[in-house]
Parts: sequence; structure tokens; C-alpha cells
Amino acid sequence: MNYLEEKILREGVIRPGNILKIDNFLNHQIQIDVMRFIAQEFKTRFAGTEITKILTIEASGIAIATMLGNSLDVPVVFAKKSETLNSSDDKYISQAYSFTHKKQNKVFVSAPYLSASDHVLIVDDFLAEGEAVHALIDITRQAGATIAGIGIAVEKGHQSGGRKLREEGYHLESIAIIEEMDYENQTIKFRS
Repeated sequence: MNYLEEKILREGVIRPGNILKIDNFLNHQIQIDVMRFIAQEFKTRFAGTEITKILTIEASGIAIATMLGNSLDVPVVFAKKSETLNSSDDKYISQAYSFTHKKQNKVFVSAPYLSASDHVLIVDDFLAEGEAVHALIDITRQAGATIAGIGIAVEKGHQSGGRKLREEGYHLESIAIIEEMDYENQTIKFRS
């Protein structure tokens, strides 16, 4: 069992609707030791892979991506969910349904930040049905860039996202893969 799995067992709370609440260390309050562990795991698991950019989606993937970007010394780009007055007109746009928020989001990356010469590592905090990752894949393809791999902190293995991405041929590395969550007993079973 790795450090992230241990942390989830100690501090995670299962909510109705197949929701795992770990916002006390991963995606609301950020504990640096957890981010450092995740970044080191991804650095090890993608060693030897050419990576020129890390791509994530706002907001929860940014901390992981930034720590990893620092470790690999490559820029981090994040897909935004809302436009501002200074948003570029030249952008790559996709749609991502949020399992947690139960809503469709238009996400975009300004074109100058991804190019055909980039080798992109996509990272995020959670993977359930794979909607956010597929939006990032779409954006990467629009830019003509190469997908170097996909790194996920917590994969809900009992949902279809990870299986689909692996069947599509992507190099997917998930640090913790949850096979079962039981709300009644507050128990979690991880994939070996």
C-alpha cells in the first residue's frame, strides 16, 4: 500500500452517490507532503518519457501539475472553465462533464500555450468516467501535440474512465485505484 492509499484510508470520507471526500489533503486544503509524493510517483512512472508540457484542468489538478512541473522543470498549462476579458480569441475548446458537480463545462486553452512540437503529460486529481481527461486529450489533439501519458492521483476503478483510456491505448498511471467503496461501512478496497 502506498502513501496516498494509506492517507485515503485514514482521512477519506465516503459520501452518498459514490463520492470520496479527501479535500482535507488533496483538493481544497493541499498538504504538500501528499503533493510531493504524487509528483515523485509520476516522475518515476514516466521516467524516460519525453515531456515538454504538463496539462491539467482547473482547479484541483493545478497543485499536482505545479509540483510535478517543478520536479520535471517543464511548464504547466491548465484548461480554464470560464473566459475573462483578457482571454485569447485563438484557443482550443472542448466540453467536459463533471461527475462531482453534475454539470457540463466548456474548457479551453489559449493556442499559444500548446503547439504541435509539445509532448504533453495530462494530470488530474480524480478519474471517474474520464470526461475531463477526454476533454484534455481533445485539446491536445487540436494543438497537434503528442500525448506522452496520463497521470491520475485517484482513479475510481469501479467506474469506466480508466478502462476506456487503457483500451484506447494511452499510457495511464494512477497512484491509487479504488475498486470498491462502501458508504454504509465507510470501507475502501484498492486494486492490487
